[in-house]
Amino acid sequence: MATSSGSIAAVIERLRSALPREAVITDPARLATYDCDGLLVHRVTPAVVVLASDAEQVRLAVRACAEAGVPFVARGSGTGLSGGALPHADGVLIVMSGFREIKEISRADQRAVVDPGVINLSVTQASSPEGYYFAPDPSSQQICTIGGNVAENSGGAHCLKYGFTSNHVLSAEVVMPDGSQVTLGQRAPDAPGYDLLGAFVGSEGTLGVATEVTVKLLRSAESVQTFLAGFESTDAAGAATSAIIAAGIVPAAIEMMDALAIEAAEAAVACNYPDGAGAVLVVELDGPTAEVEAESAAAQRMCREAGAFEIRLAADADERMAIWRGRKSAFAAVGRISPDYIVQDGVIPRTKLSQVLGQMGELAAEKGVRVANVFHAGDGNLHPLVLFDGSVPGENERAEEVSGAILDLCLEHGGSITGEHGVGFDKAKHMPKMFTEVDLDTMQRVRCAFDPHGLSNPGKIYPTPRLCGEVPRKRSANDPNPYEGKAEIF
Repeated sequence: MATSSGSIAAVIERLRSALPREAVITDPARLATYDCDGLLVHRVTPAVVVLASDAEQVRLAVRACAEAGVPFVARGSGTGLSGGALPHADGVLIVMSGFREIKEISRADQRAVVDPGVINLSVTQASSPEGYYFAPDPSSQQICTIGGNVAENSGGAHCLKYGFTSNHVLSAEVVMPDGSQVTLGQRAPDAPGYDLLGAFVGSEGTLGVATEVTVKLLRSAESVQTFLAGFESTDAAGAATSAIIAAGIVPAAIEMMDALAIEAAEAAVACNYPDGAGAVLVVELDGPTAEVEAESAAAQRMCREAGAFEIRLAADADERMAIWRGRKSAFAAVGRISPDYIVQDGVIPRTKLSQVLGQMGELAAEKGVRVANVFHAGDGNLHPLVLFDGSVPGENERAEEVSGAILDLCLEHGGSITGEHGVGFDKAKHMPKMFTEVDLDTMQRVRCAFDPHGLSNPGKIYPTPRLCGEVPRKRSANDPNPYEGKAEIF
């Protein structure tokens, strides 16, 4: 989407006249702070940044963009890993991270009403004195925002038992791409009509901007048991995972790390995982005390039967946090053993873990790169980390090739190109491998219903630009090129 310099200049002037001086950033050095999200390989400097502090400021910014035909992107803490918050060079970046009031904690309704800039972990901290917590827990939960979680439908270690963000959002106040305000969903369950909230959660900022979110709170479990199991190989750890699930036990979490990921975690946080382990499982169970004790004993037995040579059961909350420290630090920890890395995110049936991990190892060896594996073993959500040195000619390209081939493997085995990180900018090119032309056109018709001018986070999710309102069809070389400003991108 091409934007004229006059249009963006007019929007900047309008924003400056309506917002506090410190809320509008145009200084090139400060703009560079916002040129990417957690996926560092893609960078774009926005034309202007708006530091929003309330819903009215968001409405004003979006309305100004809509009236001038200028694209906009909403951003939280910038922890996303798919380029979902990548700015538009000729557009407005609306930063929501300072917009963080917890407006209500309702113990009776098991609900919390929060601003989109509220930190994920803060919701649990605010509700825990009442005996409740917020279940979705991405590894970045100490910094990621609820608005970002809603945009990406984030998961986390405990989504095996409790589901993703979409399972915990009841309603959202949303600024539509034309600057109007709507409410999607309601506080009571089972709202009538089409599930527009369901379409919005996970839409990666392409359907509008959430300015208030009502989430479910869960009652804190009576008992929690966490144990760490060390194995000689990922095959053995995978066999234990399959045995636990097949026995009808649904832990709150089953996380796996391979030897390279363990090495990185040890270097970063000295997590003291079992010496010589080729893989570890972190298994957590919660619920009524009698049930947890029985299921924990059974799960530990299955780990031993699968070849676990060491099992550590946390005796208290401090020991539980120590076990989780290595897993929660894994992504950042890889920086201790590699100057550069790509965090991938794909899904496979957990029964295919051994086969796919073996094929990933063959790919890595063939291309001369290393791959560290840390993932949600219980639901087959892989997070391979492709390690490389960008200063060495050709390594970046080889790493990108391996990263894409890993997604191909996931699809070959009946999986998906993303489990929780989203498609964003980074994976848009892989969408046709998973969906047909008809599928993609249908999705974009939904997007067009919300955003007919394609201004809200353009260039994300979909690989092929569409002209809003056109009949779905195969595109040809004679079609106008929206990236040259000859047609509107949808």
